[in-house]
Amino acid sequence: MTRSELARLLDHSVLKPESTDAEIRAGAATVRAWHIGFYCVQPAWVALAAKLVADTDALVVTVVGFPHGCDRPAIKARAAAVAVAEGAGEVDMVMPFGALKSGDTRLVAEDITAVVRAISGIPVKVILETGALTSDEKRVACRLARDAGAAFVKTSTGFHPGGGATADDVRLMRAAVGSAIGVKASGGIRSLADAQAMIAAGANRIGTSASAAILAALGADGSQTTRA
Repeated sequence: MTRSELARLLDHSVLKPESTDAEIRAGAATVRAWHIGFYCVQPAWVALAAKLVADTDALVVTVVGFPHGCDRPAIKARAAAVAVAEGAGEVDMVMPFGALKSGDTRLVAEDITAVVRAISGIPVKVILETGALTSDEKRVACRLARDAGAAFVKTSTGFHPGGGATADDVRLMRAAVGSAIGVKASGGIRSLADAQAMIAAGANRIGTSASAAILAALGADGSQTTRA
């Protein structure tokens, strides 16, 4: 994989709640400098981020129900619609993983479906928060997301104490959804080796705040330039 190809798979993420205007602008500069495919920011920054990358091929991505997934479906749906109106090209939603753990698959399905329908035509990624789930729960969540029309399943928010992305979880998720939808690995991916491991396990999108370091470790032709 060349550096350009990897850059197109990255969601460069600036999601800390304390992120400042200057940090959002710096993130956009990173996206521009490295020709990164996607720029993921909190909803409050969507309009600014969209303006900052408007003359690039990058899509702005935002999050709803983040990071706990506890908002009601109608609230998530409305938040997603507002974000798209302000310039988001994709939405990453946190599913109500507490409901899943309670066995309430109806609510999980309703939650995902509400967002998918609210922004028809816009890709929705469903964050499972894999660190909080058993293997069986992850498989059920993948099935629910796929059946509700999600474009991707995503490992983690990066904010849960249960941990971020693992190659094992990516493999499980890819097996659960097959080739029907995408798998995004996110949470704790900070090096080229991390990104390569996730892609080898089946991810076709990588969420990271370390995009520049990852891409700098890969030559334009795909050769490794520094220790991964």
